Amino acid sequence: MYAKKSLGQNFLRCDWVVDEIIRAAELTAEDIVLEIGPGTGVLTRALAKKAGRVIAVEKDERLAAELRASLRKERIGNVEIRKDDILSLLKSHFNREISYNKIVANIPYYLTGHLFRLIFEQEHLPKTIVLTIQKEVAERVAAEAPHLSLLALSVQAFGTPAIIAVVPASCFFPQPKVDSAILKISGISGDFFRKNKIEKTVFFETARKGFSQKRKTLANSLAPLAGGDKSVIARVLSAVGLDPRARPEELSLKQWVELVLLLRH
Repeated sequence: MYAKKSLGQNFLRCDWVVDEIIRAAELTAEDIVLEIGPGTGVLTRALAKKAGRVIAVEKDERLAAELRASLRKERIGNVEIRKDDILSLLKSHFNREISYNKIVANIPYYLTGHLFRLIFEQEHLPKTIVLTIQKEVAERVAAEAPHLSLLALSVQAFGTPAIIAVVPASCFFPQPKVDSAILKISGISGDFFRKNKIEKTVFFETARKGFSQKRKTLANSLAPLAGGDKSVIARVLSAVGLDPRARPEELSLKQWVELVLLLRH
């Protein structure tokens, strides 16, 4: 089986990794799972044994056709193979017609950031996400202040990330240059925004502005929100217990909420 470099294909070949992913997903017969990039179906078959239904989205037409045919031969009837681009599907908000409550996948590295953003923009959020992604990116997602990135903030506003296991590059074919990790995001919901009485768009507009000039202090990067007056931002930062020279990665999720609320009122 050859892999298409243009699609970032790296096929799983270690059974223990599949076992760890399935264990982390905590699947039941009631679950409808969205799998992204099923490839040769190693994970797909394991998902089908535990979940009630699996919707596997594969961009590679050849792989989609081969997997559909082999699953039919094996009489695995609870898997739907969709030949499509997952990013286009999510942009179309296809979960208005197809509901799924978990996303479990071994995804191409290049998809990660864009994929998270599109998933969390959906009307109906999955309750759990389990993905194998680049180890360095998984560590960024699970990081806390003073090492919080915009990606971490964007994920942690919706759920709780945890690294389940590190996966060596040798567990993939072709072998990537870096290790991966199984990342689980649990307890996903929009409650964070409701509880804090804050609009998602306002929160992320402020956060993006804060991280837009990461090497600068927040007083500098957020100044445009106060008509260019850095002293206003400095006073707001002091009000939430932060030094005016604080940088965006130093704030906790709670402090970002306090900062946004004070800036917008």
